[in-house]
Amino acid sequence: MKKIINTYKLFLLTTLFFTLGSCQDEFTNRPPEDGISLDAYYSSNEQVASATNGMYSRTWFQFENKFMWAVSEVGSGNMYTGSSDVNAMRTFAINGSDTELVNGWSAMWANVAQANAIINFLSSRVGPQVDEDVLQNTIGQAYFMRATAYFYLVRLWGPVPIIENNLNYTSSPVINTNRVEDIYTLIERDYLEAIDRLYEKNRGTNYADNARISKGSAKAMLAKVYLYEKKYAEAKQMAEEVISSGEFKLYGGPSLPSKTYADIFTYGNNNNEESIFAFQWKTDGNYGSGNNCNTQFGISTPQVTTSNASYGGVFAPSQDLMAAYEPGDLRRKATIMLPGDAYPEVKVLLSGGVAGTLTVPAADQIGGQNAGSAIKKYCIGIVNGSNTGQVDQWGMMENVTYIMRYAELLLIHAEATLAGGTSTSDSGALASFNAVRNRAGLSSLSSITFNDIFRERRLELAFEGDYWFDLGRLPRAQAISIMAAQNRGNRFTAEYYTPEEGDFLLPYPDNDVAKNPKLLEPPVPYDFN
Repeated sequence: MKKIINTYKLFLLTTLFFTLGSCQDEFTNRPPEDGISLDAYYSSNEQVASATNGMYSRTWFQFENKFMWAVSEVGSGNMYTGSSDVNAMRTFAINGSDTELVNGWSAMWANVAQANAIINFLSSRVGPQVDEDVLQNTIGQAYFMRATAYFYLVRLWGPVPIIENNLNYTSSPVINTNRVEDIYTLIERDYLEAIDRLYEKNRGTNYADNARISKGSAKAMLAKVYLYEKKYAEAKQMAEEVISSGEFKLYGGPSLPSKTYADIFTYGNNNNEESIFAFQWKTDGNYGSGNNCNTQFGISTPQVTTSNASYGGVFAPSQDLMAAYEPGDLRRKATIMLPGDAYPEVKVLLSGGVAGTLTVPAADQIGGQNAGSAIKKYCIGIVNGSNTGQVDQWGMMENVTYIMRYAELLLIHAEATLAGGTSTSDSGALASFNAVRNRAGLSSLSSITFNDIFRERRLELAFEGDYWFDLGRLPRAQAISIMAAQNRGNRFTAEYYTPEEGDFLLPYPDNDVAKNPKLLEPPVPYDFN
């Protein structure tokens, strides 16, 4: 508890930066108010606008650093790893003492606590010089972040406690979980609150202005939530509002024909027109300020490394995913490095410390967990002028982590139009679906099924943290059948594991169960005031 309390004091006095790393933090932690005055600090628009800075990076770091990939990509069968700290989901053997599980859980509650602080207390602690629209936009961002944290919590753990104000649980931190349907009600309400408060935007070529979320971002995320709830009419309407607004654009689509799928994941295109919501990283010399994918996804051999660190390749592509691409799919090379692939834009360290451009070596030299391949997406190479951001001593860099892109919104629109049916030839659904497919260099389809969309989502969003959740919304028998057929081994040894019904939700951390045994009791209805 002390770690979150101390961090919140830092947030109140400076900006919203969150010090992570404790495995003992409780989700019922409350932000202290004693002796804290915010009136002087929040005296200007700039100070109010900065209050959410850390919620685009620091509060998410222990979620994104390893946990997100270990669950959503290794668990789903998209990634392979033999690394002991992140491979429990490969065999469906994760337990409540797993360090990365604890990190992911703690990060979610850190986001909830920080959002609650802004939602509940910021309005009463701003000076007269602060414009109302600036205040409301900041509070809207907090609603968005709380909704997003709960969207992950409910899909990963199912019933969890709904906490709208941490101060309410000061004297009674032992609390029940709430029903899944109530959690989704909270998520919907929070995104709607965000839509009411956030600025409207038109994503242009000044990418720095695109870093923050907007009304369109909240509408897009709400469309995704509606899709998960099978509220197809609402999902379609919300998706069409975003599409009609013109705020976001498809890289490589008619509006940006000179761009490509691969361009999305370069540092220079951070916060491009396709980005709906992304974590923002800025290395500052402190652990937890940068994007670690450049090392964890990259090649690591004595001759070639795609980072300034001496290690890499903690995660690698699965054999199953490598076999999923059809011929001509341009996304494969932008997602997975195979022997012989050349990436002139990526600088690497060759033997003797000489910088060169990346040509992927033979399968037995790639490293990458003996997968015979490596992950390209999010790997941008060593520091290379304006082509990469700064790197810190851990090899972490400044390229963003996408949580939602416009391409996914288009696929949501197609699926919402299908609305659980067998197939559709609806012109709007086909336009959305084929825009994504054509950008990948593939021909249009004249009719689409759910399986077409499901497959397209996997390939479009590979290594972006979605496939586990897509599998989780399938009928259990179907999802189990898909996963049981996946080769979850490396290039030398094929391995197959069959999940059980209970494997689709994660265990609560043991430490939190010990402190709050009600986590294991049946969930109760939540009383929305």
